[in-house]
Amino acid sequence: MAEAFIEARNLRKTYHVGKIEVEALRDISFSVQKGEFVSVVGPSGSGKSTLFYLLGGLTRADGGSVVLDGENLAELSDAERTRMRKRKIGFVFQKFNLLPTLDARSNIEIAREISGKTDGDPAHFTRITDLLGLSKRLGHRPSELSGGEQQRVALARALINKPAVVLADEPTGNLDSKNSDVVLGMLRRSNQELGQTVLMITHNPEAAKYGDRIIHMRDGQIVRPEDDPQWVAR
Repeated sequence: MAEAFIEARNLRKTYHVGKIEVEALRDISFSVQKGEFVSVVGPSGSGKSTLFYLLGGLTRADGGSVVLDGENLAELSDAERTRMRKRKIGFVFQKFNLLPTLDARSNIEIAREISGKTDGDPAHFTRITDLLGLSKRLGHRPSELSGGEQQRVALARALINKPAVVLADEPTGNLDSKNSDVVLGMLRRSNQELGQTVLMITHNPEAAKYGDRIIHMRDGQIVRPEDDPQWVAR
């Protein structure tokens, strides 16, 4: 059996909205094998994005633990979690989070600077940007790019450091079908050709089918596919 790269154990997270407690995650446990592409599906409010932030070490759980490549995130300091993210994780968000004053090339290369990998890999940069159809758009700022192009820049930024794991949160949520296919196809290629572990959050059953396996969520819990009305309806 392949090595578990990500393991969530009895994860719980509660948010306080005034005097009301909202249970975003309710005792969730699952694992993702090294080199696996896993899709997590569910309607809005099911806890998908909360799970994403916990798995990426962007916030702390109220209970349970996340072990990523042998490191228990609950046992790391904030500084240690930041270093772990720089070394091992590439993030893709629904909102592109590009720096408006930088062109596409610089928005991609800044990920190298943040991680300390300033020596770079020109061949890898060229390969990624060519595959994403960005080679002729690298000198343009975000305001000069379409939404699909901006998301492709964001994906290139996530992949440029060859992270061990890619966490994607609704990466096609703001895209048309053509650009969605490009982004999803690139995530699949990075998984198959570079051996990257990919965990993708999505509300779209068609996008979810790009994964090797699908986890269904509803009301902060993992449910069976037959208990997911959205999936059954498709």
